[in-house]
Amino acid sequence: MKRPSLVSQGSLSRIFQAVNEAWKRRDFQAAIELMERASRLNPSNTGILLDLGHMYGLRYDYAAAEHCFDQAVRIASKKSEVLVTAGRQSRDFGSFTMAEHYFKCALEQKDVSLEALILLAEVYERLRRADEAASLVDRVLQSDAACGAALILRARLDRQAGRLAEAEQRLRTFPASAEPTVRANAGYELGGILDRLGRYEEAMTVFLGAKNLLLQNAAPHLAELKIVRQRIQIMQAGLNPDSFQRWLADAPSLKPPRRLALLGGHPRSGTTLLEQVLDSHPDITSAEETEIFHNEAYLPLTRSLPFDLPFLSVLEAASPNELVQSRQCYFDSASKFLKQSIGGRLLIDKNPSLTFLVPALIRVFPEIKLLILLRDPRDVVLSCFMQPVPLSQVGSAYLTMEGTVAEYSTMMSLWQTVKPMIDGRFLEVRYEDMVDDLKSVALRALDYLEVSWDDRVLGFDQHAREKVVRSPTYADVTQPVYKRAMGRWHHYRKYLEPHLAELEPFVKAFGYE
Repeated sequence: MKRPSLVSQGSLSRIFQAVNEAWKRRDFQAAIELMERASRLNPSNTGILLDLGHMYGLRYDYAAAEHCFDQAVRIASKKSEVLVTAGRQSRDFGSFTMAEHYFKCALEQKDVSLEALILLAEVYERLRRADEAASLVDRVLQSDAACGAALILRARLDRQAGRLAEAEQRLRTFPASAEPTVRANAGYELGGILDRLGRYEEAMTVFLGAKNLLLQNAAPHLAELKIVRQRIQIMQAGLNPDSFQRWLADAPSLKPPRRLALLGGHPRSGTTLLEQVLDSHPDITSAEETEIFHNEAYLPLTRSLPFDLPFLSVLEAASPNELVQSRQCYFDSASKFLKQSIGGRLLIDKNPSLTFLVPALIRVFPEIKLLILLRDPRDVVLSCFMQPVPLSQVGSAYLTMEGTVAEYSTMMSLWQTVKPMIDGRFLEVRYEDMVDDLKSVALRALDYLEVSWDDRVLGFDQHAREKVVRSPTYADVTQPVYKRAMGRWHHYRKYLEPHLAELEPFVKAFGYE
């Protein structure tokens, strides 16, 4: 029997508004408690349970998320819809095994949708179960030969299997009636295939067409990006060596000492490759591209301070007790995310975006090791431009070559400012050196990290096949090291030509003349 709601719709609306406000200010626990209250007041509302499960998942409490999803499924009148939503939300917070469970349950329902088949196929593709993914995609295409999402996934599977001609043909007949975002995704996939085939002019034409489709809705994201870049420039101008020296000197007072390293640099510089190499070592574990440091270590330092207090002032205001608490919260959340105890192992936080937060990392963890990946700036810019990313604040930067160059310049200028202020407490690693001599680079990185050699690091591709890789390059790192991405920018020189002067200081500074 359906349980009645114990509260008016107006009261629920006020609770939901409070939930949104708490989540927006990153007071996650308050938001969850409010949503729990809403669920108690309206226990038959599957939407509340699904949202609550999603929130728990984003907070790395996967058991609580699964409990909420299962409860929503039990009371749902249309179970297939709830199962699909639970699967989508599980995928959203990175639990592909949980997503697989709910999508498979959706397939057992009499009213199973083509959407459920596609979503499960996408999970199988991420889990490198290509045959199962292909079987599901083909079922969809038998029912709807013009299904855009299925055509893109089928082409991706063909590309990964080396069937480039077949992949191209599928995308050449892509339905013009598909949504702009879907057509843009098809364009990115086709552009990548043409690049692999050496048809560079065609590839760039297709990439530019995909960008134009996304630019139609990019204005709000570009406005946000402009504000963020202005804040970064202000923060960069205020950096000084005295602050760093005081923060580094605090290391002995912040106990217990932590084994932590940042694997940063700019996106598409080889961070995923080096992460998989190092993560293959039994004394190392890695957390890949999470917001744990920002949400659990930095944001708590801001909560008792004025909203508009500058970034560096927040760091200076942090008390020893607050820093110790931030350190503990960070490692507790990392353990939850990894679903295992970190113990005495070295934790590597692989996240190029955290390069912007190096000052905060040093403030909270003055003992941190900084591994910064470098790659020819022209190849980095081109790779970012060609990489499909969701339309977001950062993603909007990559919609034009000019914006991509500006994003690179913003991040790496900051690193160039920080570098001389921290007394050589970092190691820069070149992507090209990894490709040429992986063992030598791995030896140097492990020596810097104070970790002994282990031959397993050279079998990183096998290791990567045994885990879920969150990076967009998840398929590439399951292969042995390849050289085809080195110097690729030469094929697109005319498109980079107007921006080479802006990149030249980085080309010289990083030794790529």
